[in-house]
Amino acid sequence: MKRTSTARNPRQNVGRLQDIANIGPSIAADLRLLGIALPADLVGREPFAMYDELCRKTGQRHDPCVIDAFISAVRYMAGESKKPWWKYTAERKRIVAAWQIDKTELA
Repeated sequence: MKRTSTARNPRQNVGRLQDIANIGPSIAADLRLLGIALPADLVGREPFAMYDELCRKTGQRHDPCVIDAFISAVRYMAGESKKPWWKYTAERKRIVAAWQIDKTELA
């Protein structure tokens, strides 16, 4: 007889934004400003777009490390293991540098 898996995604048990690694009160408030009220709302979101939207909504440029926290949270909710936000800094810098190169090619 074939067994079917009944294992649930462990991320389904995450109830509050601050239950996600790297998300404290300030970043949780930023996420709520973006319309993200529950951890599950992060699934499928794009961290760089979230950051741009946050900057537009607040009228100020936020520390780029906020992107790292957003990447960490989105990836965690997608099933990746917990990692400190700074583990995403090098990746963010590579993406931003590549985007700036592409942007200059458009000019």
